[in-house]
Amino acid sequence: MKQILQYLFNHNTLSKAEAKAILTEIAQNKFNENEVTAFVTVFLMRSITLEEMEGFQEALLRLSVPVDLGTHDLVDIVGTGGDGKDTFNISTLASFVVAGTGQKVAKHGNYGVSTISGSSNVLEELGYQFKTNSEDLRKDLENGNICFLHAPLFHPALRSVAPLRKGLGLRTFFNILGPLVNPAKPKFSMIGVYSLEIARIYQYLLQKKQENFLLVHALDGYDEISLTSDTKIFDKSGEYIYSAEELGFKNIDPESIFGGNTKGDAASIFKSILEGNGTDEQNSVVLANAAMALKNTEKHGNYEDCLALATDSLESGKALKCLQNIIN
Repeated sequence: MKQILQYLFNHNTLSKAEAKAILTEIAQNKFNENEVTAFVTVFLMRSITLEEMEGFQEALLRLSVPVDLGTHDLVDIVGTGGDGKDTFNISTLASFVVAGTGQKVAKHGNYGVSTISGSSNVLEELGYQFKTNSEDLRKDLENGNICFLHAPLFHPALRSVAPLRKGLGLRTFFNILGPLVNPAKPKFSMIGVYSLEIARIYQYLLQKKQENFLLVHALDGYDEISLTSDTKIFDKSGEYIYSAEELGFKNIDPESIFGGNTKGDAASIFKSILEGNGTDEQNSVVLANAAMALKNTEKHGNYEDCLALATDSLESGKALKCLQNIIN
């Protein structure tokens, strides 16, 4: 590792093969904590390259626990996190709204590292028990149109660096990798990114590997459609900018989508929205993200059609029923 670190400290970058090999060795605990921390710190001081990201992605997927859900006709809505905005769990709520329309969802998530409550935190607070095998995940998919893959259970490499990430409390390249390594390999991915630079790297990578992807970035820094500003969207065809009005809503204040100060606050907000007691601003953000994820499948009509489906899912209680079915 010392030679690798010296190489990187001299402003060199890793090839795809080197990145894949190093992350594999990290997962196998071949290096001590200080060495791994130094390695991770390199990518806090400079941007990750496309080759490095692709190598890390391939290593994590190769080391992951296999998952067979009987289909890849699945949606995942996930963000990199690390935007420092402390919103409520928008992408996870949007996932349940999508499930309420009948579209199957395989949500990949983790505990919050640089935020108070990640998707795993909020679902655990609500009484959901993480599943560790394909059979149980399939049951959730049948009962609630959604299953949740808690990343550390399916990625030994992530589990081995979890204490280090928690100790740092900073956004690392593992944040960037998380959305790219869903072991269920869903056909349709909507990924929120915290910067345009990362969005472009994702775009190059996903154009080679996945046809139906959508990248979203709010121009004021959110890793989701926040409606606090215009949103830039990348897909297989190009790049687009949407205003809140073009998405069917009004611009909102950042304070209106704050996620609370504790995990309990986050869970309370989550449940309140699904129960139909969310504010107009909270509902709007969830619906905009859900509608765009549905549109990405190219199975549910145009954006307006998808927004109508999402609105019905939330207002009729179908999204709430999906949550109740996988908790019970």
